[in-house]
Amino acid sequence: MSYEVLARKYRPADFDEVIGQDHIVKALVNSIESEKIHQAFIFSGTRGVGKTTIARILAKCLNCESDSKPTSKPCNKCSNTVEISSGRSVDFLEIDAASNTQVDKIRDLIETVEYKPAKGRFKIFLIDEVHMLSPASFNALLKTLEEPPAHVVFIFATTNPEKIPKTIQSRCLQLNLKTVNEEMLFSHLKGILKKEKIDHDDESIQLIAKSANGSVRDGLTILDQAIAHGNGLLNKDEVKKMLGTIDNSLLFELLGSIIDGDGKKSFDKLAEIEQLSPEYDVILRDMISILHQISLEQVLNNSDSEEIKELSVKIDQEFCQLLYEIGMNSYSKFKVHPSPKECLEICLLRMLTFNPLQKLSDNGQTVNHQSAEKKSPKKAEKITQKVSISESNDTNEEKLLKSNEDWMKLFNSMELSPFARNYFGNMSLSSHNDKTMTFIADINIGNVPENIMSEFKIAIESKFLNKIDIKIEKGDVSNSPIQVNESKMKEEENFAKDQINNDKDIQKFIKKFNGKIKSDTIKPSK
Repeated sequence: MSYEVLARKYRPADFDEVIGQDHIVKALVNSIESEKIHQAFIFSGTRGVGKTTIARILAKCLNCESDSKPTSKPCNKCSNTVEISSGRSVDFLEIDAASNTQVDKIRDLIETVEYKPAKGRFKIFLIDEVHMLSPASFNALLKTLEEPPAHVVFIFATTNPEKIPKTIQSRCLQLNLKTVNEEMLFSHLKGILKKEKIDHDDESIQLIAKSANGSVRDGLTILDQAIAHGNGLLNKDEVKKMLGTIDNSLLFELLGSIIDGDGKKSFDKLAEIEQLSPEYDVILRDMISILHQISLEQVLNNSDSEEIKELSVKIDQEFCQLLYEIGMNSYSKFKVHPSPKECLEICLLRMLTFNPLQKLSDNGQTVNHQSAEKKSPKKAEKITQKVSISESNDTNEEKLLKSNEDWMKLFNSMELSPFARNYFGNMSLSSHNDKTMTFIADINIGNVPENIMSEFKIAIESKFLNKIDIKIEKGDVSNSPIQVNESKMKEEENFAKDQINNDKDIQKFIKKFNGKIKSDTIKPSK
């Protein structure tokens, strides 16, 4: 006996077996039970979500002999339903529009419309991939759809409903099928494996459900392939090899080195990943997925993964979004790039290039992207001279920050990345001695990422020329540098608005031309 593939063996025979399309099933069941059956349907959706399957079930419901009228629960035993299931019913005609695009084929079909069904209540026409029909073919169908015979039902299935003319769409009941979520597909595959009595683990099923991308048919096809690859068994290692996926721990390490700005370590880790022979687009796809999980953790704090929690603290939210956008942009170019490896490598290089934080070496010098080598010698000399003068003129006591005002002046003079400026600019100074600086941060702000803390520490130590510990306490923040700067800017804007509003010449001009000043456009001169 020949082997029957899982996608055919476990094809739903009635609406109860359909998964992930409850909204479609409910609409069809209600219309059948109320005997309000539309004479033309459009089933749209991506591949493998059940368009043709639901069309066949609908046909069986309409022509089932178990009841005197159409039923929402076909018996799958009478001759009509059996013939529809086996594809040999004379009253259920399936047409592939991709191979029958000519108008003559459609005209031949239309000629048969007038003939009553041989056995069933309805003569049902299923046209698959209907968007492939020519404009002339659609025009030939239009008249029949306007005034169809009472015994005829048209079902159109398509993956591109936007290519169907509006004149056709307006005469059909349109039902859009959704992709099936991973959890539902996981349960479905697990149930099939139990019926088939195949040894498996949950992680391997999860991998297959994820690779299916919402398509039930693709999931069953991959499952068939995985069973064959594992010689009748299913385990995660063999499934990973088959799918070309890699252990997430390696990807966590790769992302961690990118966040640290360590280019050499990043590419060393990529070389280690390449030894597993994965698909390069799969590597980037999984990296994007991890960045998405990190972003959610930063907002919701609900991840069960320790690696995700660790990276969410380590990376700034804005930088995480930037990496996500870089990854998505590169992923969209995989299909057109001549070399997938180069596409991934240039993506990693962009992530490293746009990293605003500097990688620290053991001696505390900046080494990221050779930034230290590229600094102007004259500029560095000037800074050194300035510090040395300050050192000679100020006593150690005079160099201490004694008030929040001192902290504001220091903050405004520091060269910091936007991320570090955003974190520490929203803190107020609590105390400062020659060894420790203590700041107050808002209770709603999370922990400062390690790399941002390192950047700020280096900037502070370069000002005072000694090692300083940074401590952060939670509390009510008042008069932080950003708060003061915003308040000052607001005062300047209000002053500018008052100047304009009180200017007699401007008021005469407004009155003469019946004009109006847009207050949000008024900015103080710099």
